Amino acid sequence: MSGPPPAAADPALLDSVTTGALGWLGAYRDRFRLPADVTTDADPNLTLKPLGELAELARLIQELHPRADVREAAAELFAFAWEQFDRGALHVALMRNEPQAVYPVELYGVFARAGLRHPAADALLTTVTGLRRWRVAGGDHTRTLSVLGAERRIGLPLHADPGAVFALTGLGVRAEPWLLDLRAAYGLTHDVFHLTDWGRARHRMAAPCAAYLRLWLPCWLEGELERELWDLVGEFLAVAACLPRPWYPADVWRQLAAAQRADGGVPERGDTADGPYRDDPFLTCYHSTLVTAFAATLARVGTDTAPDDSTGAACTTAPGRESEAAP
Repeated sequence: MSGPPPAAADPALLDSVTTGALGWLGAYRDRFRLPADVTTDADPNLTLKPLGELAELARLIQELHPRADVREAAAELFAFAWEQFDRGALHVALMRNEPQAVYPVELYGVFARAGLRHPAADALLTTVTGLRRWRVAGGDHTRTLSVLGAERRIGLPLHADPGAVFALTGLGVRAEPWLLDLRAAYGLTHDVFHLTDWGRARHRMAAPCAAYLRLWLPCWLEGELERELWDLVGEFLAVAACLPRPWYPADVWRQLAAAQRADGGVPERGDTADGPYRDDPFLTCYHSTLVTAFAATLARVGTDTAPDDSTGAACTTAPGRESEAAP
């Protein structure tokens, strides 16, 4: 006989985690500034990628979080990111320099969905996205989902069928769960984020995929907690909150909150000396801190939902204890 349903995460703890993370991001805001050589010699993984992630997740927090002070802090970060992109002028330069690249369109889509556009960027989009080379530049099916999401946000015709693309992803095929290595795990979490528009459209997830995730998320989370890989713990918690009937495990949230440092930063892993950027506190924390604030926001929205609807009812339902079996 099973015991009582596990408790959902405490809203006060979630708020503490989010405000701490946003405080850290604000304190390190200058590290997100783009260098003068961003369109020529700078590494996009250390410049454009962090800024784009800041814009994506700050905008979601600004849209969804129930507390006005949290929304205001996120709005300031989002406005900062738009200024760093020179209010769209940088998107124009990136598309001109690399017309075959998909990332300038992905980056522009973050702002376009918020109503922030640049006339020259809009004029270039039709030409760039009409290139045959551009349509295969994404590289894999998860990335193609991201590109299709950007096209939808901008209002462009979709260059492929999202359902057909999703069917070929790791989540779409419901790959063997014991073969989920680190790369596959991040691919799967992003399959979920692109499918559900970062948790805004949980209804898009079909029942077989939801059942697969509900069954295996507890096992995957347990493994990452043992390894203290906090970045992936945060991503899995965000996935749990993106389910059609979400899950907000209080015990996991307490462990992630305990890993958060006094300044609000969340290390990518417990042993930062083992990471590739161990001497840089920004690079060892920025992504995991962003992910934690994102996941905590989705969970916070769920804990604010009335208990008689499908979201609230799922807050205390543990994956793997439901009647549906994984396909």
